[in-house]
Amino acid sequence: MSKHATPEKASTVTETTDSAAPAAVDPRLLVREQGLAGYLEEFKRKLRSGDLGSIPVVIGLILIATIFQAITGNFLTAGNLSNITLYIAGPGLISVGIVFVLLLGEIDLSLGSVAGVSAAVSAVLSIQHGVNEYLAAILAVLAALAIGALHGFFFAKIGVPAFVVTLAGLLAWSGLQGYVMGNTGTLNNIPNGFIANLDNYFFADVAAAYGLAAISVVGYLVAALLGARSRREAGLPAKPVSEIALRAVALAVLAFGAAYTLNQDRGLPLALVVFLGVVVVTDFVLRRTAYGRKVFAVGGGVEAARRAGINVARVRISVFMISAGLAAVGGLFIASQAGFADKQLGSGNVLMNSIAAAVIGGTSLFGGRGKTWSALLGMLVIQSIVTGLDLQGISQSIQYMITGAVLLAAVVLDSVSRRTQKSSGRG
Repeated sequence: MSKHATPEKASTVTETTDSAAPAAVDPRLLVREQGLAGYLEEFKRKLRSGDLGSIPVVIGLILIATIFQAITGNFLTAGNLSNITLYIAGPGLISVGIVFVLLLGEIDLSLGSVAGVSAAVSAVLSIQHGVNEYLAAILAVLAALAIGALHGFFFAKIGVPAFVVTLAGLLAWSGLQGYVMGNTGTLNNIPNGFIANLDNYFFADVAAAYGLAAISVVGYLVAALLGARSRREAGLPAKPVSEIALRAVALAVLAFGAAYTLNQDRGLPLALVVFLGVVVVTDFVLRRTAYGRKVFAVGGGVEAARRAGINVARVRISVFMISAGLAAVGGLFIASQAGFADKQLGSGNVLMNSIAAAVIGGTSLFGGRGKTWSALLGMLVIQSIVTGLDLQGISQSIQYMITGAVLLAAVVLDSVSRRTQKSSGRG
């Protein structure tokens, strides 16, 4: 008998071996195939791999609201919740820009100063030189974009570390802010002007808030259904219609509940509309465009991105421009909330809160992972804590310590999650 298997026998052995080997199954398929048990298994898989998403933040928000409502008795009132939506707009817009920078695995320490100098430029042009307020605001944002391009150039082209470049910017633009303001310590906003109304205008008609809620739910449904259909046509795992419907119902409850609450006070704030609009647009840019994929690619690995044909320098410069431009818009909202522009606008804890919000919301400090919704969730956490402590009359020093502790906890969670993903082969 021959020692070597015949081709027929070899084929039979191969087929037997192949049939005996278990086929690799995408864990996400379990959701569709096993119903509720599949969802539970998917949750356990994410928990084991450290992919917690926004779950810790949402749980944290619920706990914060529950605790402060129990202590103060008026935390969940319409007036207080409406004020929170106003307070988060300015720093939140800065935080959206920081998300872009963090996705590269970098940091921008200048954004508080950029916000301050932008507000100063707009105020001086419109109030002291009679320039139209809209034009003055546009010129201020353009100046911020130029500042961002300068930072990006030194970082991407010259090779100066982003930390050093933006630290120098923090000092330089703060000095320019004082120079632009001159001997005038404070410039009050023009009454009922463009800047004054940014953080103080409300859509009083109840249809505005309910309309925005309806648009949000319908928009999610359309996007989710079209996305699921595209994935199925491409042979990829897709969310079942039942899950999309359940998510839509949850979003509807949240959106219409928020609309009802806001309508019990002054109506829908313009600041909230702008903030949400920026978050949605930037989220679309990051997740649905080629540019967004390039940002994630550069943050995931510079050399790999370069070998894939991505112009790394261009992406880096553009990201610093985006962050500076959003900081300028955030500075205008902060000036609107304060009622004036001065030499201190953008200083204090503005930058730290904006960075903390992005990290607390789930954007990784190590680059390559995050979303702009992190800015919204993180700012809600920070502002809810600050507002709750204010209602209790707690000093600002204690507030700083608590915010710092929350930030540290978020970074620790991010580090543990990253290590867990590496150990599970997903890092």
